[in-house]
Amino acid sequence: MRSLTQLANFVRVKPRPPALPEEDGRVVALFKNRAELKKAYSELQEEVFRLKDRIKQQEGATARVQEMLGALESRLGLVETAYPALVFYQLRALWQLGREIIEQFVTELTSQQEERERRAHLAESNRRQFARRQATQSRLRAAETAHADAQALHADLTATRAKLTRLWHYFKRRDVDKRLQAAQAAVGECAYALNEARTAAETFEQEAAPEFSGLSLEARRAINLAAVAYAEVLCVRLSGTSLVALAKEATGRREPTEAYGERDGCEALIAQIAEARAMLTGRVNVAADVRARTERLRLVSRYRNAGDTAPTPESIALSEGDVLGANPVQAHAAPLPNVLAEDTWDLFRVLLR
Repeated sequence: MRSLTQLANFVRVKPRPPALPEEDGRVVALFKNRAELKKAYSELQEEVFRLKDRIKQQEGATARVQEMLGALESRLGLVETAYPALVFYQLRALWQLGREIIEQFVTELTSQQEERERRAHLAESNRRQFARRQATQSRLRAAETAHADAQALHADLTATRAKLTRLWHYFKRRDVDKRLQAAQAAVGECAYALNEARTAAETFEQEAAPEFSGLSLEARRAINLAAVAYAEVLCVRLSGTSLVALAKEATGRREPTEAYGERDGCEALIAQIAEARAMLTGRVNVAADVRARTERLRLVSRYRNAGDTAPTPESIALSEGDVLGANPVQAHAAPLPNVLAEDTWDLFRVLLR
């Protein structure tokens, strides 16, 4: 019998001890770390693919630039093609100069107008803040006075009630009790009003001054009209030549063209471009010309939407008898462009939004 018991104990399967809480936590943390590592690895793979694509794009851009430089070297190596290339890049530089002049003009106007509107905004904010502070302080003083008066009346009635102790004071006590009850309610109401007035005063003192939101719509429209007027002034100064059209055409091309003629014609164009640069950078009568053209634009400009800052191109088209027509050009001059419709001097990049 004893041997059978020992055999049963030997054969019996012992239960597995339960897992410790620390081991469960380690297993959960291990799986979390594994998931995070897989996510990080996937993100790194995506970043690697993105970088490879950017490298390919950059290699393509570099190859195109090298091809352009090689073609330019080939052109500059021959007299027949070197002069047209010089004219081409000088025309592009002329166009860039016009845009830079207008950009600088717009930057100066924007800075000046922002300073004026910022000062006006600060003055208006101070005026409103002063008016609100006065109203808040007046309300607080009125609440304090009303609360003090209510407390004084309640104290007087309380003192009067304390003196009415005789039997024949019954009716007086009843009347004083009614008045005392009303005075107590008035004290509570005045205390509530005083607390609200103090809270409003503290909230007002903690309020930050309103920030300047930027140029107004009217200011941006005025600056844009001035920029359009300046673009017209630059075109008028070159109205005796075809340089504006040539510069626009050159800016739209990526490589030089041989359409500028032989060496003599190219040298003449180069000299003409030098004179044009001097005319564009000249400041004589610029302010008066821009002011006159801005006034014309202000009268004729129309906007598609109420929030637009640039006028419609068709509304500022030149017409007979306008300001530009007051300066007749030479017989062989190119027609004056609608600077906004034709985006002369890359005007749309300069205008304020």
